[in-house]
Amino acid sequence: MRNIAILLTTLAIAPSYASEINFSEAYVVRDQMKPNQITLGGIQVGEESTQYQVDFLTDENYHLIPQIEEVTTEKSDNKQSLWNVYKLLKSRKWVNLTHPFDSDIPHWKGFSPMTTKALYTYDDGFLVYEYCHVGQWGTHIDPPAHFFEGLRTQDQIGVEEMLLPLVVLDVHEKVAENSDYQLTMEDITAWEAKHGQVPEGAFVAMRTDWSKRWPNQDAMQNVDDKGVAHYPGWSMDTLKYLYEERHITASGHEPTDTDPGVATTLDDYSLESYILSLDKYQIELLANLDQVPEFGALVSVTWPDAKGGTGFPARVFAILP
Repeated sequence: MRNIAILLTTLAIAPSYASEINFSEAYVVRDQMKPNQITLGGIQVGEESTQYQVDFLTDENYHLIPQIEEVTTEKSDNKQSLWNVYKLLKSRKWVNLTHPFDSDIPHWKGFSPMTTKALYTYDDGFLVYEYCHVGQWGTHIDPPAHFFEGLRTQDQIGVEEMLLPLVVLDVHEKVAENSDYQLTMEDITAWEAKHGQVPEGAFVAMRTDWSKRWPNQDAMQNVDDKGVAHYPGWSMDTLKYLYEERHITASGHEPTDTDPGVATTLDDYSLESYILSLDKYQIELLANLDQVPEFGALVSVTWPDAKGGTGFPARVFAILP
């Protein structure tokens, strides 16, 4: 069954007029003879200044069945709460976009594997491990200072940049045909024709399904017999469009690098350098982008607040609409 949720707040409308707001097959009607009464699809749901959570379930014939619940509101004008927003988000599906990491995972060609040492065991009363790995390990953040001295380190990126609208550019079918595929402007214009403009401040992820090769390092790098890596990447014109015209906050991808494998084989990281030069951050080695929609989700992107940090494993998850 589908679930559609609407947070409905009744508003004062002049009693001499009736108003109708369409929500697909459902609608809200104000009766001019009963100005303080709200009717939802023929069902009375409340009076002025009352807030409701209205969930619609659809039966097998896609008929909407309203589930109506009054939302508790603060009595004092001096008190505000986001708990109702949390209740709404909690009712949605949450998807982990992060790979679990250990000592044997795909990583950039110049890094050594992680090591783990038990400092204390349960025989001591508690278990403590010491982990030794590079900052860019597993699903991770690349802050601007990763490439550029004087730009932001990971602790200087504000928390307001960690909860964002999620845009997913799905090119996995093209990548299946061409491992060296790079995102094109046609891919973005097709997305915008379908969903509208990429929203300002968004996190844009490129879905390639390359993460399905995890945790096989050889499959992720996909190196041929001449030593050339073959994996997909972004392109300069798409990045400039997204960052300079759509003013996105950050971007992310599933392979180990922003640049395609044919470029990184030659130590060409110009695309990653471009992003970080804007004092923006990116996330590499994302997972499960096949489980989130192209449009409408939120993404939470977090990492440890290491002072002066130039990269660290991140925890990324999406909340679906």
